[in-house]
Amino acid sequence: MKLLNISLLILFVLIASSCNNPKDSKKEIKIGSKKFTESVIIGEIVSQLAESSGADVKYRKELGGTRVLWNALLNGDIDIYPEYTGTITQEIFSSKEINNQRELKEELLEYRIGISQPLGFNNTYALGMKRDNADKLGIKTISQLREHPELKFGFSSEFVNRGDGWPSLKGAYRLPQKNVQGLDHDLAYRGLESGHIDMIDLYSTDAEIPYYDLKILEDDLKHFEDYYAVLLYRKDLENKNPKALKTILKLEQNISEQKMVQMNASVKIDGISEKTVASNYLKETHRVNTTPVHESFLSRLYHNTLQHLFLVVISLSAAIIVSIPLGIFAYQNQKVGHLVLGVVGIIQTLPSLVLLVFMIPFFGIGTVPAIVALFLYSLLPIVRNTYSGLKDIPRDIRESGEALGLTPFAQFRLIEIPLASRSILSGIKTSAVINVGTATLGALIGAGGYGQPILSGIRLDNMALILEGAIPAAVLALLIQGLFDLSERVIVPKGLRLEEGKH
Repeated sequence: MKLLNISLLILFVLIASSCNNPKDSKKEIKIGSKKFTESVIIGEIVSQLAESSGADVKYRKELGGTRVLWNALLNGDIDIYPEYTGTITQEIFSSKEINNQRELKEELLEYRIGISQPLGFNNTYALGMKRDNADKLGIKTISQLREHPELKFGFSSEFVNRGDGWPSLKGAYRLPQKNVQGLDHDLAYRGLESGHIDMIDLYSTDAEIPYYDLKILEDDLKHFEDYYAVLLYRKDLENKNPKALKTILKLEQNISEQKMVQMNASVKIDGISEKTVASNYLKETHRVNTTPVHESFLSRLYHNTLQHLFLVVISLSAAIIVSIPLGIFAYQNQKVGHLVLGVVGIIQTLPSLVLLVFMIPFFGIGTVPAIVALFLYSLLPIVRNTYSGLKDIPRDIRESGEALGLTPFAQFRLIEIPLASRSILSGIKTSAVINVGTATLGALIGAGGYGQPILSGIRLDNMALILEGAIPAAVLALLIQGLFDLSERVIVPKGLRLEEGKH
């Protein structure tokens, strides 16, 4: 009971503090981007242009795939983000026949979404392989891949499942390859370089194409659509901040393919930050002077730690409050108890990323859906250990309580809960450690935390950034485990704290 009281106090304090945040300004513009470099750069350019118009800007970068951004736009979690015409027609509106820009614009209006004119470059899909390997095999076109079923393909996870990706490409070209892996787009280049895969999907403006000396295969059946970069925005932005929107739309037809490749290379190859690259572009092309602010390592660490702790403590506290009574209920009602254990067990089997994305339609993006997903993931160890700890109490101890004339509630409070406390605490500790690791995925839906530098590090192939998130997450998990080991001295009755090996 002491544990429940502590959890309730922590949860109340943190929720109260989170509710004291000031409401968003009416002039605030929330900008999003996907988790690949080009989208992050365009998002940064849009952010700095909006700021130059006097708008308050909140930039949520590296939010994940198309569906995450599209749902966030519909829900109002973001106001604008960069997208591609082929992605809109083939992924978002794959079930509808859209033949031109006018029909696309009309369809988007049904959702109260506006679309800019193309920004000036076409970033279509392509297939690429190491040039020396392509020359050795004599492969120049996608059709010629039919003659080489032994080749190993490594495609981005989104490309593997999209209607305009591998399924339709395989059908159109009648490709026989069976060894097809789904992986992160940025990691695919490393797999290609190491020789673990032979073929990957590319974006035609990727900076890595010349860097890794890749050969782009000719799309001889003209399968891939045009993917002109555009901006999708909520129509209410025209009334909320027309000045900022007008400033942002100056990007229309102003970013050439050559310029986009150059900016991608500056970030991916030369290691220049997206903020600096965006600022330089605006100075050169639009004569807009911006002063991007770069956070120091300590500032980022402090900020990420606060966000990560918030996710973990809120979700874990809520899980403790719900799980212990659930475990007690499962123990006291054996028939229904198996159903309870089965449900929380099924939740645990769901992939964490799937659960995070599933939360978006209900809770939007940011900390709330991440906390709900982490809460659900924390249930099983606590419920199961509470149930097991109570169920495994020897019968003779229960009978001793009855012989002493204790009421059922007194037996439960004075005997059963104290005896089960060690098992319950073990379940909470397990949930806490799992929670710390799983919380890193919250960055994919804008929840921040240690996952943010990890995502950036994977995207930029920067081990220092990956470690900036991975090491603190590991340290936090160890600290939490140590904290629970110490708390055992307070929560677990002294008679049960026997040293291992002494009985």
